[in-house]
Amino acid sequence: MKNSFLFIFLFTFGLLSAQDISTFEKSPIFPGCESQPISELKMCFNNQINSHIFNAFKVPQIVNDESYKGEVQVLFEVDKEGRITVLYIDAVYDELKEETKRIFEALPKITPGSYNGKPTYFQYSLGIDIPLINPAEIQTKKEEIALQDIKNIEDLNADVSKEYDNVNDSIVAYTQKEYSSQLNIPFTHNYYARFDQQMSGLGTNSHTASKPFIYEDVSAYYDFKAEKESLVIGSDGWWSRKLWNEHLVTVQGEDYWFTADPVFDLQIGKDTEADFSTTYNNTRGVFIQGGLGKKFNFSASIYESQGRFAQYFNEYALGLTAEGGEPIVPGRGLSKIYKDNGFDYPVAEAYLSYSPAKFINIQFGHGKNFIGDGYRSLLMGDAASPHPFLKLNTKFWKIKYTNTWMWLKDVRGEVTEDGAFLTKYMANHYLSWNVTKRLNIGLFESVLWTNDNDRGFDINYLNPIIFYRAIEFSTGQDAGNAILGASAKYKWNNKVNLYGQFILDEFSLNDITGGDKSWKNKYGYQLGVKYFDAFKVDNLLVQFEYNRVRPYTYSHNSVVLNYAHNNQPMAHLWGANFSEAILIGRYTYKRWFADAKFVFGKRGFDFNDGVDNANYGSNIFRSEVDRNADTGITVGQGNTTNVFQADVAGGYIINPVTNLRLFTNITFRNYNPQANTAAALDTSTVWFTVGVRTDLFNWYNDF
Repeated sequence: MKNSFLFIFLFTFGLLSAQDISTFEKSPIFPGCESQPISELKMCFNNQINSHIFNAFKVPQIVNDESYKGEVQVLFEVDKEGRITVLYIDAVYDELKEETKRIFEALPKITPGSYNGKPTYFQYSLGIDIPLINPAEIQTKKEEIALQDIKNIEDLNADVSKEYDNVNDSIVAYTQKEYSSQLNIPFTHNYYARFDQQMSGLGTNSHTASKPFIYEDVSAYYDFKAEKESLVIGSDGWWSRKLWNEHLVTVQGEDYWFTADPVFDLQIGKDTEADFSTTYNNTRGVFIQGGLGKKFNFSASIYESQGRFAQYFNEYALGLTAEGGEPIVPGRGLSKIYKDNGFDYPVAEAYLSYSPAKFINIQFGHGKNFIGDGYRSLLMGDAASPHPFLKLNTKFWKIKYTNTWMWLKDVRGEVTEDGAFLTKYMANHYLSWNVTKRLNIGLFESVLWTNDNDRGFDINYLNPIIFYRAIEFSTGQDAGNAILGASAKYKWNNKVNLYGQFILDEFSLNDITGGDKSWKNKYGYQLGVKYFDAFKVDNLLVQFEYNRVRPYTYSHNSVVLNYAHNNQPMAHLWGANFSEAILIGRYTYKRWFADAKFVFGKRGFDFNDGVDNANYGSNIFRSEVDRNADTGITVGQGNTTNVFQADVAGGYIINPVTNLRLFTNITFRNYNPQANTAAALDTSTVWFTVGVRTDLFNWYNDF
């Protein structure tokens, strides 16, 4: 066994180190540098490019008039024939971009660079200071104008077309295949904020509600390669590159590729309210992604975790306990008790992604999905545990149509049979239509059913374009729980977006017009606004959101047909009978980031005190038959609880390719119920944590 592990280690290390063995490269040769020794070619090329820029660059008049001081960032390539091509230009003024393009087009054809004697591609990044600096000064101001070899397109540290000759001639250097693939971009609100503005600009034909996005769709609006290249730090040493800039393992052949990285979530903290001394989380895992050909991709992540959290978090997990006594860690899944007040919770997520044609993508896997432009979703959220799903995304004209079929579990003791958890199924349709260059409208419907009478997975719901309400009626009104919804997004301008959602579980027009606030009017709505580059601060996003859901929404007269999985809601994690206002700020500067979130809410819980056991509409797992009244139903009724939670976080991105982050977070949470119950305790918590985490998914603590 030890020999086997040794072999695996040596084989893996060989793959990792292959690109650093027997590397013989020769930089491109600029005219006038032919007589230079190989070791000086790079410096000569650098000097000639800088001299050309200084002599040929004509600073636009508007730049001089406004006394602008800054930098133009250029990414360019020397191909196998020696042609120089600009790939990307970033500048404040369009005039600077045009002038930069002009001077690079005027560059002569040069002798291409080579690797192991074969012509190959080289990429370079260049910073041009404005005002210009004389080339004679460049040697003493390297930090102001730096021409850097970009080796390995993906991580900026290895030649684009190097071959691992000592391993296999068909294996080449990794070329950032993921950024143009059909893989999902790991969905976290923090990272998606980086390209939200680009996706939401006026005139774009993007669809931003159905998440996670795939790289291929977003790359039309956002340059992932340029983002990673702009964040490169460290030296060219193997350990430095792998720590700061690259995937740990990369393998690429003619028609395949894959990457592998370790995953960590190691944190320690303190809860001022808890009886125990410290909180902690210890997650180790692996994240693998890859592709076969141009149409098929795959991804898998496996986590092994032990954790002890703030007391309110632990109590919530224990309150979600399954029939067998297994606590459910919110958002992650079933666990077992670990040592003192801790949980041991393994998690696995994986999916296959296939695009048989340009307009369609099919995914099958085990994970989460989200529909909406806000922090919360009233249609389908990602607060519950991962679950099996089949998803079909179809795009054409100004429309994106998403079909999702899911296999869920109800793990409560009252619905299990012979120790087996109850399986239930959910099917969703979501149609997104860009009506104008400013307005997007979405239509949503969902149905949930169980295996009653050996019904199994009802083939009726496989139809991707049928109206679910009609199917529910034809199979019996109590055979399923159908929900309708709508969404809208309006691009006020390139800096401000308005968005909203409406969810309809049940509706009685007569009761609405009668004004008696009937329990039958089960609906909710969301209103929100996003302000990009807020207050003229680059990369600052400010977001405000309001959510309100009436009592009994998402519940059913059959206790198994609730809109939930693993004892967790599939939409908003508060269930129903609440109103909530959220203020969020997100800021990034290079590798630094900061987030602040403030939640103000009012919830109405059940009393369950032995005297009043009525259902006040917050607990979606209870039957609406047990409701407290037929009329006079209001949001916040029952055990009215005022909620305030503030989360302030900041940190440093250690590796932008894997999203490994050093972070610290402070949570202040105040829960003030009318009466203390198991579901609503009067608490005031201050929870401080610090740690390092590979940030691949949203993990909510504001329930």
